[in-house]
Amino acid sequence: MVTVQDLKNILMFQNLNDDFLNQLIPFIQHHEFKENQVIFKEGDKAEDFYMLKRGKILLEVEVSELIIISLGSIKNGYSFGWSALIPGAHYTSYAVCVEPSEVLSIKGEKFLEIINQDSYQASILLYDIFKILKNRLQRRTEQFLKVMSKHPDIQKLLGL
Repeated sequence: MVTVQDLKNILMFQNLNDDFLNQLIPFIQHHEFKENQVIFKEGDKAEDFYMLKRGKILLEVEVSELIIISLGSIKNGYSFGWSALIPGAHYTSYAVCVEPSEVLSIKGEKFLEIINQDSYQASILLYDIFKILKNRLQRRTEQFLKVMSKHPDIQKLLGL
């Protein structure tokens, strides 16, 4: 069974009160995945929002049959499957376990329903989500710029 403390160990839930977290608990599922097990695939209908309790998850995109790009890794306490919070969306990457992992999930639709019932807790949650996603975007931008700066054609343009 999932506890309030389990949820408090998830970064985006750390500042929420116990009453709000207790509303989520009946709808949270606990999963155990093996190494190399795929949690979801790029293009799958995004129904579940995930939170990593223990383990490590890679987010990957298949560029071609021969090329798979790792977008990043999810560590304990972080969330993934954000597309589930947009009704009708599909996942934009693969989520693959790098090691045996314990994952919590909640239906995106139910999560949004509960969030909409408490505007104060929702504002705290959305602010924390904003900070997480901003950091993730900043990291990806830095990675992109680093890769681009090493590209031979760009180096020629820069005179390097």
